Amino acid sequence: MAVSLTAVAEQLLKDVRRTYSEKSQIPDDLLIALRFVFGSCTLQALDLVDRRSVTCVSSPSGRVAFQVLGGSGRLYTCYTSCHYCPCPAFSFSVLRRNESLVCKHILAAYLCQAMDLCQQEQVSDQQMTLILSGRAQPDP
Repeated sequence: MAVSLTAVAEQLLKDVRRTYSEKSQIPDDLLIALRFVFGSCTLQALDLVDRRSVTCVSSPSGRVAFQVLGGSGRLYTCYTSCHYCPCPAFSFSVLRRNESLVCKHILAAYLCQAMDLCQQEQVSDQQMTLILSGRAQPDP
């Protein structure tokens, strides 16, 4: 029976969650596994986590999105529920060339969730609608 790469990735993130909650760090063997499964974006994603660049935005209606401040200073709204990011790397490496499972922004969101390191922001349902539609103006 074949195990999908997605199942391996999900199990790996569960292992990160468990280990990080116990030891407050990710051991080398898990870092190597992350690099093996997620590829070259792993180090960049971990850098985004270290810089606290991931914010979990939620609204009273229960909608959730992750906003990730990229290295270029651009804010990307990522949707972990459907594994989507509007960044060029996602379009090219994930969708077009099928070279990666995710981009660094989505991986950073997954890692922040697993490590419980997400910044939290509550917004109104109206503001969430603007965020989800791509019409929200980022805070200055």
